[in-house]
Amino acid sequence: MAATGVTDTVLRLADVSKSFRVGNRTVKALDRVSLRVRPGMVTGLIGPDGAGKTTLMRLLAGLLHPDSGRVEVLGLDAGREHLAVQAILGYMPQRFGLYEELSVQENLDLYADLQGVPAAARPARYSELMQMTGLAPFTGRLAGRLSGGMKQKLGLACTLIKPPRLLVLDEPTVGVDPVSRRELWQIVYGQVESEGMSVLLSTAYLDEAERCQEVVLMHEGVLLGQDRPQRFSDRLAGHCFLVHGERENRRRLQERLSRSRGVIDAIIVGDRVRLVTEEAMDEAAVQERFGAAGSPLSATRVAPRFEDTFIYLLRQRLRQSGRDSAARIIRPARVSSAGGEEVIVVRDLERRFGTFRAVKNLSFTVRRGEIFGLLGANGAGKSTTFRMLCGLLPASGGTLRVAGRDLHTARSRARARIGYMAQKFSLYGGMTVLQNLRFFGSAYSLTGRRRKERIRWVLESFELEPLRNVVSETLPLGFKQRLALAAALMHEPEILFLDEPTSGVDPLARREFWRHINALAEAGVTVLVTTHFMEEAEYCDRLVIMAQGEVLASGEPEQLKRDAAGRGLAEPTMEDAFIALISSHEQREAA
Repeated sequence: MAATGVTDTVLRLADVSKSFRVGNRTVKALDRVSLRVRPGMVTGLIGPDGAGKTTLMRLLAGLLHPDSGRVEVLGLDAGREHLAVQAILGYMPQRFGLYEELSVQENLDLYADLQGVPAAARPARYSELMQMTGLAPFTGRLAGRLSGGMKQKLGLACTLIKPPRLLVLDEPTVGVDPVSRRELWQIVYGQVESEGMSVLLSTAYLDEAERCQEVVLMHEGVLLGQDRPQRFSDRLAGHCFLVHGERENRRRLQERLSRSRGVIDAIIVGDRVRLVTEEAMDEAAVQERFGAAGSPLSATRVAPRFEDTFIYLLRQRLRQSGRDSAARIIRPARVSSAGGEEVIVVRDLERRFGTFRAVKNLSFTVRRGEIFGLLGANGAGKSTTFRMLCGLLPASGGTLRVAGRDLHTARSRARARIGYMAQKFSLYGGMTVLQNLRFFGSAYSLTGRRRKERIRWVLESFELEPLRNVVSETLPLGFKQRLALAAALMHEPEILFLDEPTSGVDPLARREFWRHINALAEAGVTVLVTTHFMEEAEYCDRLVIMAQGEVLASGEPEQLKRDAAGRGLAEPTMEDAFIALISSHEQREAA
């Protein structure tokens, strides 16, 4: 057996390749990847869906063997000495194996048994982990009754019962609210500092890459680069601007800029658009080149972010392979309506489960053509509210009107006018794209010629025609998302409900998705969305932030950020404003 002493490398991949058979296709998950990870630091593994991140981590844990090349973990060959590697490695996969019918304490005991932790050492370690994760008051609660953020913290605690030399975390913060994400990061860095631990983690949140000491960028199984996040960001100095259209609204401006030559990226940030140009420019050049006739621009140069460079590298690689053609954006039929019409009305809404009030005294309205955000920490009551708005769960009290229908008395008629895209996409994995569309068309009462016309529109508008006979479970996550949105729009709903629609989806697919949503809103479709990506809250015209079933704040994103600035935060982001509100609420509750 190789020595496992102190070394300048905790992880080494040398020319590693790994392929899988998916249906009748061969997918190369890793293509001759070579890299080294240094000890005592947090290294981020960054890449879009299908980049090979999970495959790489399973190779490290000895759960898979490479087709070629060598994987070394702490001096051990992970292929030949996988049992020895697993004894010193901590690995938390995306779907960590908590036993939901067991309590928090019983899960800890089970994993302590599996990791061979002596009984005498357990009480002190349990106490430390429960204090670290904030789960001390909940040791008797069933794991299945924890919020999403608490489950992730429990999963991390179970992984850390026996402190490993190398901790491998596969997207530990996906689907977790910003407050819980920050808490998880504090735990990770606490272990690095107190235990001298090395950490390799993958993440779908590109802002989290900037918290890593080093990042490894991957795309379609190929290594794009490895360096400190700031070194990547510095490459785009002089390429990044905030622009404002004097006569164009932000959605139209973003769409026009996204289709302009010389533009790498264009995303909405409050009432402006963040523009990343292909070449370095000054403000005057940006205003001259990208201003439209009768619609001048103002531009302000801003510092580049890691995400800007990541998108730049992805688009560069796609161009080299001839696949960087812009996706076609859907052109829905315009929804006829009176301007400013309130299509969702919520007054004093309440939902009880026995004696527990999951939603209490909730009130807001949504106007025709708005994108309205429903935000909150895990367990805030968002999903319960969403299910009531969709007519899937009856309200215990209050007024609830959707599309002019009272959901207390006319839920089925209201549902006929709404589309719903669930967080897990609700597709039938064993059915083809076409079979899914036929099924959802029938579910929305479409028949005969009308159903054929709508399926034809969907296949063309979402560029799914080449995939019509592909089984949906084999689609990349971005295409599953595209298909799920298409299915929700089959019957031309006037209101669209989106429940965390981009969770786990790569940043390019997220951008394409929001261009579709913007087009729907411009056509008069009303959109209500929940999301844990705070930058996506910037796309909302207005939003509500919830905690413990109640409204903490509501308004336009820019107003909420200004309110946070008034409480002492300098140039706050939407995430800063969110966390400040939640933290203030928690302090008031604890007082």
